[in-house]
Amino acid sequence: MSAIHVNKNNFNQEVLNSDKPVLLDFWASWCGPCRMVSPIVDEIAAERSDIKVCKINVDEQPELAARFGVMSIPTLVVMKNGKVINQAVGARPKAQILAML
Repeated sequence: MSAIHVNKNNFNQEVLNSDKPVLLDFWASWCGPCRMVSPIVDEIAAERSDIKVCKINVDEQPELAARFGVMSIPTLVVMKNGKVINQAVGARPKAQILAML
C-alpha cells in the first residue's frame, strides 16, 4: 500500500477512524530532512499492511500541524485508536521509525 495524503477533509476518516495503527509524517517540500525521511516512510507503507501510513504537508494543512503542536519538521506521529502513542521530531533511520510502531 502507498502512503495516503491526508488533509483536514479526510483526516477523521483516514486517521481517527482507522482500525490500524497510523504513522503520520508531517513534512514540507522545502525541508531537506523531510526529503530524507520521505522514501523511508514510503518503503514502510509498501512493506507493512498492518499499519496505515499518512503524509501531511504542513504548508497545505496548517490546522492539522497546529492540532498536533508540530513546531519542527519532519515530525512523525504514531496513533492508535485515535490517540497519539508515540512522536519523534527530526530525520530518523528506518529502524528507529519501525521501533516507534
